[in-house]
Amino acid sequence: MKSKILIADDERNIRLLYRTEFEHEGYEVELAENGMECLKKIETFKPDLVILDIRMPGIDGLETLNQILGKNNVLPVIINSAYSAYKDNFMSWSADAYIVKSSDLTELKEKVKELLSESN
Repeated sequence: MKSKILIADDERNIRLLYRTEFEHEGYEVELAENGMECLKKIETFKPDLVILDIRMPGIDGLETLNQILGKNNVLPVIINSAYSAYKDNFMSWSADAYIVKSSDLTELKEKVKELLSESN
């Protein structure tokens, strides 16, 4: 059975790129364009892992992470942000990983594979 990944990012092109890349890796992928949609899709899609941007309209990624952990503290979450400054934010330490966005998705893909193998 394919592992399921939920990608929450407000940038459409990032969402589409990540969907293509992770589906090519053999994952089932669902997309969310903001934190509220992410929280709803966690309930319906039941992902095995969440990739979460920080800067999104409405509730940001850190608040979304807080709400995810409040409901399911074993669901792996990777913060994937263009801003390294959030690494020092206490809330971001609760994520399983913090990866700064890059055109090279190798680090992100390796972390996804690692976290999913740990949770299975």
